[in-house]
Amino acid sequence: MAEAGEPAERPILYSYWRSSCSHRVRIALNLKGVEYEYKAVNLLKGEQSDPEFIKLNPMKFVPALVDGDAVISDSYAIALYLEDKYPEPPLLPQDLKVKALNIQIASIVCSGIQPLHNLTLLRYIEQKVGTGESIPWVQQQIDKGFTAVESMIKGCAGKYATGDEVQLADVFLAPQIFGAVTRFQIDMSNYPTLARVHDGYMRHPAFQAALPDRQPDAPSSA
Repeated sequence: MAEAGEPAERPILYSYWRSSCSHRVRIALNLKGVEYEYKAVNLLKGEQSDPEFIKLNPMKFVPALVDGDAVISDSYAIALYLEDKYPEPPLLPQDLKVKALNIQIASIVCSGIQPLHNLTLLRYIEQKVGTGESIPWVQQQIDKGFTAVESMIKGCAGKYATGDEVQLADVFLAPQIFGAVTRFQIDMSNYPTLARVHDGYMRHPAFQAALPDRQPDAPSSA
């Protein structure tokens, strides 16, 4: 235990610059004002299969957060952990309906969109189906998810997805939209509400600092 007056040990985030799951956690940490140590895990080099990293995340995915003796290796779990440990500013509102909406949107992103185009699956499609066949698959899955979320928020969105304050839904939507635009050529004009809140994310300092090309392991060409 740190002596009185000593600074608390910073949490360690194991991250990959282009991972949308890591991107979510970087946003949440920034919003909460938590200083952290960044440790890069190069997925393209297979560093997620290093025995030492597997001790942190047996699923061999990023991110993983080490906070003292706590090890959390899922972006959704990390976001909820941060919400409990650092309640201000809140990511989940008191209003039960809006809270449920935030949780639902986060769940759609992390279980109904992103896993359907992760690196492992894209490589499998390219190997088993054919070169270039992964992009149409990804675009179809993103369209399905974005169409659903657009319909859910078009009547309640304010400056951000579920109102005028950044909340959990935004933490999950921002990386998904960013990747859709920059990596998978998604036309956001089909989702005008999502496009509008994305513009807000790109102007917010906490979101800007979490962008993939601003991470220490991002290649200079990013």
